Amino acid sequence: MLRTLTLAVLLTAVSLPALAQGQRVRVGVTPGPHAQILEAVKPIAAKKGLDLQVVEFSDYVVPNEALSSGELEANSFQHQPYLDNQKADRGYKIESVAQTVNFPMGVYSKRHKSFDAVPAGGTVAIPNDPTNGGRALLLLQDKGLIKLKPGVGFKPSVADITENTKRLRIVEVDAAQTPRSLDDVDAAAVNTNYATAAGLKPGDAILKEEPKGPYVNVIAVRSTDKDKPWVATLVESYRSPEVKAFIESKFGGAVLTSW
Repeated sequence: MLRTLTLAVLLTAVSLPALAQGQRVRVGVTPGPHAQILEAVKPIAAKKGLDLQVVEFSDYVVPNEALSSGELEANSFQHQPYLDNQKADRGYKIESVAQTVNFPMGVYSKRHKSFDAVPAGGTVAIPNDPTNGGRALLLLQDKGLIKLKPGVGFKPSVADITENTKRLRIVEVDAAQTPRSLDDVDAAAVNTNYATAAGLKPGDAILKEEPKGPYVNVIAVRSTDKDKPWVATLVESYRSPEVKAFIESKFGGAVLTSW
């Protein structure tokens, strides 16, 4: 009987699935801080049984499409207004499951040391997507450079400008190309993740957004996955003390944690 029980135990142990590899979770990010932060999350998640694979995308559109189509399990690159706009436009069944970090938007220039030096009729590049372009216009309004129609919310467009005393010419370009546009314009509004990836220092911005409002970034997953255990583990790993310390030491205030 003892021999039979021993054999049964051995057979059962052999038939159990291996747990060493962990569960694969592919997370879409944009280059720069988002990718660097996820690399810091990886070893923490690995201890909790998740095999994080960081997948970089060069723009803001493809990561949500890849998540929706099942090429990713999650993404971490966007703020809530952008996700809401993408869902409204494209019908994605995607939801945010946690806030992560905030990247205050800055206006940079290679030609001028301050925005006061930008001449009348000067050119200013802004992102061409509704939420980040609107964010740039709100920044210009906050600094007293333009006025927008009342009630435009978080997605104003160039058509909503009602006053432009400096006669600034607003040029809309892909968000990822705003750093490159600095060679051709007087100034450009650049999201911090693209600014740092291009070697721009947030402290050198000639205008800087206040760290307020709805622009905290989020982790997003498909709606059908939001209650799965791996999602909670991913969030817990990201929002850990170790990752918070990494962000504070690595980015020196250019990236602000939400926890």
